[in-house]
Amino acid sequence: MYSSAALALGMPDAQAPRLLCVEVHESKPLSYLTEEAAAELRLLAAETVFVPTTTRTRKQYQRIRLPGDTAPKYAICANGGHLLVDGVSDPDWHAEVLRRVADACAPLAEIRAYFTATTDLSWVRKHRVAEDLFAYLVVERERMPEEWLARFTEWADQRGWTVSLQGRKVYAVPKPLTKSAAMRELARRTGATLTLAAGDSLLDADLLLAADRAWRPGHGELADTDFTAPHVEALAERGVSAGEEILRRFRTAARAHRPGVNGVPVPLPATETAPVPAAAPGVLPDPA
Repeated sequence: MYSSAALALGMPDAQAPRLLCVEVHESKPLSYLTEEAAAELRLLAAETVFVPTTTRTRKQYQRIRLPGDTAPKYAICANGGHLLVDGVSDPDWHAEVLRRVADACAPLAEIRAYFTATTDLSWVRKHRVAEDLFAYLVVERERMPEEWLARFTEWADQRGWTVSLQGRKVYAVPKPLTKSAAMRELARRTGATLTLAAGDSLLDADLLLAADRAWRPGHGELADTDFTAPHVEALAERGVSAGEEILRRFRTAARAHRPGVNGVPVPLPATETAPVPAAAPGVLPDPA
């Protein structure tokens, strides 16, 4: 899923694919799938337990309308802070996340106070809090003092928080709040024997490292930092082309994992629980 701007990533206008709008915000189209990606997603959702995994809040995630009958039973929102089951947050998981964060981290209020005391409107456009779990700034990156980020990163680390600069946003996230922890919990619940993941942002790195197999596209912060691991495959494709290729790789890996007839993998019936591919938030545009 991408914004229309992602079409500019290595694709001439003459080759731009047909798009399906899957998100509208404030009466404006915001995010899209290509028709090819939509077709692959329908097949993937029928063959596996497909789990969208995102840094988005629940409200932001619930703006998304995937095509056809691909609405997933499970989703991971707020960087792992919420497990959605049929669209509703699992209270036991959320309580466990809050306990882990409280045991290991300084309170969110302390992070927000640091933001207020050390930043100014000359380079900060917005202060945001997501689900009362983590905070981020929307910044004018070229105006942000480099020494501020270094100081804040060191200060936050001592208090159990991680800091990352992604595009024009500075995230502060409690260390126990991870997509990988939520993915492991869903793999346990579904009995998955294979986990597949994809993502392009720094907040996706723990998810990719935790999965059995993973892919990252040729764009995003992970590509910019040459992120790699033995089981993480770097794709050459960028933008919407990467989205299509990731879905094809998910399907190929999931089908190969399933025993077939005479060694030939067979497709899964739509009702059967299968390996869990976890779709990462870098595949979803991150709203301001």
